[in-house]
Formats: sequence, structure tokens, C-alpha cells
Amino acid sequence: MTHRYASVRRSVAAVGTGAAILLAALLSPSAGAAPAGAALSSAQAGGLAHRLTSAEAGGAAGAYYDATARKLVVNVVDGAAADRVRRAGAEPRTVKYSQAQLESVRTALRNTAKTPHTSWAVDVRANKVVVTADQKVGPAAFEKLQQAASAYGDKAEVRRTAGTFRQYIRGGDAVYANLQNGEVGRCSLGFNVVDSFGTPYFLTAGHCTDATASWSDSPLGGEIGTTAGGSFPYDDFGIVRYTAPVDHPSEVNLYDGSAQPIHYAADAYVGQHVFRSGSSTGLRDGEVLALDVSVDYGEGNVVHGLVATNACAAPGDSGGPFFAGDAALGLTSGGDGDCVTGGTTFFQPVTEPLAVYGVHIG
Repeated sequence: MTHRYASVRRSVAAVGTGAAILLAALLSPSAGAAPAGAALSSAQAGGLAHRLTSAEAGGAAGAYYDATARKLVVNVVDGAAADRVRRAGAEPRTVKYSQAQLESVRTALRNTAKTPHTSWAVDVRANKVVVTADQKVGPAAFEKLQQAASAYGDKAEVRRTAGTFRQYIRGGDAVYANLQNGEVGRCSLGFNVVDSFGTPYFLTAGHCTDATASWSDSPLGGEIGTTAGGSFPYDDFGIVRYTAPVDHPSEVNLYDGSAQPIHYAADAYVGQHVFRSGSSTGLRDGEVLALDVSVDYGEGNVVHGLVATNACAAPGDSGGPFFAGDAALGLTSGGDGDCVTGGTTFFQPVTEPLAVYGVHIG
């Protein structure tokens, strides 16, 4: 994946549905509830989802935005919770299992059925845990996964994807990593940020910053920045400090001659319409499929807390932005497809590196 250093080019809107949903006092009229059954824009649904996911509750089972019906759907496991959700302006949907039950299954499978080239996620629409195996998982390992999942009945399902999970990085143009072996790796710039002193940095993927200390805007070109920190595996984010006097506007390249200003960071929610940008594939869009996803890329590189989308990406797009409107959402991590065959793309929520490094969009 690729990205130009001068402009932040990528992001994805997000509001975590992996968290359990608060269904108590937050649902009172004073909380700013929308009329029951009223159509909600994506932004309105995101705001409501944030209010409903601010704390755990036993009656919670995840939530997602239905873009066709323009409503926020909240899974519940009892009638009282359904009434409270309805009063808040969302659509209750009665399901069999709570979010806490499914998270428990997901954690157990992740710990007992460790298999490279797999991912684990709670599918809030299906109300079950989905374990996805890529093409590098052989028949015997796949059968072992199925046996492990069968112990949890209809709470879990094992699926196969046609692609292979990998981080998106390759040689090419955009933000270049000058590697110690003399080769050049290409990633995409995520978001331009500044610290409390106004010092400029940019965020990108951790598997990109893990590979180099020096960055340029052309192959083997002059240095424009140095790696100031990174976290990979487990997380997938890194930060680069600008060392050259280059422009660093807070915007995303739309690859049509224009740019999208980015003003703040947000969390994603299932069903949200999001965009991502990168120098390999330009501007692409899609929908958030799942939150708090764990992905095993192989060779011990397991990353947790990712967001799954169907917005396509390709090698060289790594580190580029996911966004929704003027909200920064995440940094492209990897996936199992490309923009010819499609597939799933995962992104690292941007709010985590902002908090870790004490920087903000700007």
C-alpha cells in the first residue's frame, strides 16, 4: 500500500460494537434519544452507538447500522433491554447469546485453537463467533479448527477464505522505508499528527515502522522522517517524526485531484460506510463487518483489536488511512484479497496510537 507524505491519505469510520452496550440510564430522554423508528444517518447512528456502548450490560449483544433501513440495530437478549433500546431511538433485535458469552467463546478459541493464518471475530449479525482460515491452513489444521468450534455448538462457526492473510507492504512509490539490507519497502502514510509542542509526525502501520528507522518520499531519496515508535505484533501502528521541512496538511488524498480534510478521530461501528486511501489502489470504500478482530498473519505475527471491512486494498496500501467524512478511523493493516478479487481488509483503530503517543490529528 502506498501513501504520499504531504497529505494524510486514509482512514475509516468506526464505532466499536465489540463492546457490550449500556442499556440503562443512557437511554432516558435526557440522553438525546431519537424518536423510536426515526430514520438515522450514519453519523447519527454512530453517535447513538457511542452512547449505548459506553458501558457493559448483561442484556447487550452487539449492534450494527442497517444502511438500507437507515437504523441502528441493537442485539438484546431480554424484553426489558428491548424496551430501553426502542426508547433510545434504536431498533432492538432479540438474539440467543449476549456479547459477553460470545466474547468468552472467542477468547477460548483464540487461546486453545491457535493456528497461523486465521482470524477470530464476533459476527454481530449472525450472533456467533466466526473463525476464518485462509488457504495456507491445510486440511488437517482446518479439521482441528472445526472440532474445536464444534464444542461451542451454534455459538461458533469455521469458514474458509479464498485468499491469504498478509500485511500489505511492497517495493514501489509513496512513503518509502529505506531498509538496512539496501532494499526499499513501500507503505502508505496514514494521518499527519502533532504533539502538544506542535512537533509534526505521521502515523502508519507498525509492521512498516518495524522494518526501518529512515523514511523518504522517493526510492532511496533524501530522508523526510525517522521512526519514533511502533507496536507490532499484537498491535499494528507506528509513528514517524518529520525531519525535513515538508508540508503536512491534515487531509486524505482522494486520488481525483482533491483531498478530504481530517479534523478528528472516531471509533467505528458495524455497518458503517467507510473509505480508505492508498497509493496502490487509490480511493476505495466499503462497509465495516466486525470489530475487535484478531488476525494471525503467520510467523508469530498475531494482531488483536482490528476492524474488518470489505473495502479492498493491496500490497503497498499498508498504513494508509481509513476514514468517514472528516473523521480519522484507522490505519490499514492487511487482508486476504486485492481490488481485483475483493476480500477482507483489516485496519488498526487510530484512537489507540493517538493515546499511546500523546498526539492529535492536525
